[in-house]
Amino acid sequence: EVQLVESGGGLVQAGGSLRLSCAVSGFTSEDYTIGWFRQAPGNEREGLACIGSEDGSTYYADSVKGRFTISSDNAKSTVYLQMNNLKSEDTAVYYCAADRGIVTLSPANYDYWGQGTQVTVSS
Repeated sequence: EVQLVESGGGLVQAGGSLRLSCAVSGFTSEDYTIGWFRQAPGNEREGLACIGSEDGSTYYADSVKGRFTISSDNAKSTVYLQMNNLKSEDTAVYYCAADRGIVTLSPANYDYWGQGTQVTVSS
C-alpha cells in the first residue's frame, strides 16, 4: 500500500522555523510527484510546494516562495519542507501527498495523502 506520514509540526513563534518531513513508502513507480499542502479552518486546501521524483523539479506557491523550501532524500524516501520566517497566517494542518501524474500544485490531482501535522505559529 502507498503510505505517507508527516512529522515535524508543532508550535513556533512568528519568525521561527520548522522542518516538516514526509516519509513515503509503497510506490511501485519511480515517476511521481510529492506535494505539500495546508488547510486552515474555513479555508480550502492550498498547494504550497511540490517536487518531481524523476528530475527533482520544484514549484512553489507565491505565498511561500522565498520562505519555504522543498527537498528530498531519496535514500531515505523522505521529502522535507523547510519553513522559515513563519507567520501567523501559516497556521494550518500541513499535508503531504503523492501524485503519479503531472507536477502540479493542484490538490485535486493528488491521489494519496498523509494524515496531516499541525503547525501553529504564535504572534
